[in-house]
Amino acid sequence: MKQRKKILIAGMLGLLTGFCNGFFGAGGGIIVVPTLVYILKFESHRAHATALAVILPISLISAFIYFKADAYDWALIAKLMVGGIIGSVLGSKLLGKLSSKWLRRIFAIFIILAAIRMII
Repeated sequence: MKQRKKILIAGMLGLLTGFCNGFFGAGGGIIVVPTLVYILKFESHRAHATALAVILPISLISAFIYFKADAYDWALIAKLMVGGIIGSVLGSKLLGKLSSKWLRRIFAIFIILAAIRMII
């Protein structure tokens, strides 16, 4: 794939990811990872790690805008952060132990289950 086309795809992906993060409050990884793997031909582990690095600044901007709108439940945030920090450490360590094949399968199952849950 030509460099110019990659840059265009990455820019459009960033725009879509930022919009979804700001509008839905999440979802960037569900867009970024498959695009990186299937269109930009990233290896699965690298795609997941890259998605996290992309989503961090986007989430900070969205979080700041929601903060200014006083849209937070601070008591709930504190509880979620503790579990989230522990879960992120465990998930990051597990990522390095899984093969790309299993990583793609688990991610696909997660996406399907999330979609079914949202439909129901």
